[in-house]
Amino acid sequence: MKRLWWLLAGLALVVIACSFSFGGGSSSKPTAPPAAQSKILFQDDFSDPGSGWDRVKDPTGSMTEYVDGRYRILVNESNTDVWANPGKNFDGDVVVSVDAVRNSGPLDNDFGVICRYQDEDNYYFFVISNDGYAGIGVVFKGDQKMLNKEGKMVQTDKLPQGKDVTYHIEASCIGNALTLTVNGKRILTVTDDRLAPTGDVGLMAGTFDKKGTDILFDNFVVRRP
Repeated sequence: MKRLWWLLAGLALVVIACSFSFGGGSSSKPTAPPAAQSKILFQDDFSDPGSGWDRVKDPTGSMTEYVDGRYRILVNESNTDVWANPGKNFDGDVVVSVDAVRNSGPLDNDFGVICRYQDEDNYYFFVISNDGYAGIGVVFKGDQKMLNKEGKMVQTDKLPQGKDVTYHIEASCIGNALTLTVNGKRILTVTDDRLAPTGDVGLMAGTFDKKGTDILFDNFVVRRP
């Protein structure tokens, strides 16, 4: 049975997996820009709850689960990141994309995608927020840090803001170059060579001072650049 790891104040805490169903969320289902079929390595529209993603509920109420043809991450603890993986392995450079929309919770949140996930202590993450912030980060040997020069998520006018905005998030993991693109606009690019171009991919959502970040994901695609 799969396990999900929770990052709280720099410590990863194990939670016990369980399965259940629930309703809710917006009915809007945007379609990601088409990618060349020959380059697609993996894709999931979350219509099949058995497609392999983590299905977990924590005693705090935080959870990851399939719901109504999408994938939900609810973070019910402050200053906490929750992530999930499909249990795959990709060697070489990849581009990871997904559609994401806030289901409920604060606009001061973070959510996005993961690449080069080797274990809970080593991976890259690309996140944005509903109040217009973005960042690219790494967890390396258990230490989490942002890689953009400010060392934290930064505000950008390239991101639309609001509670009902749908974002098409794309992370390019090519050599030592890591690029975050949202709704077709390049937001950030950083360089880092700590992690080799191999590993799983994933989804992430998190909180700051206010708990309750609740994000719905759809149209997940992994492809070659």
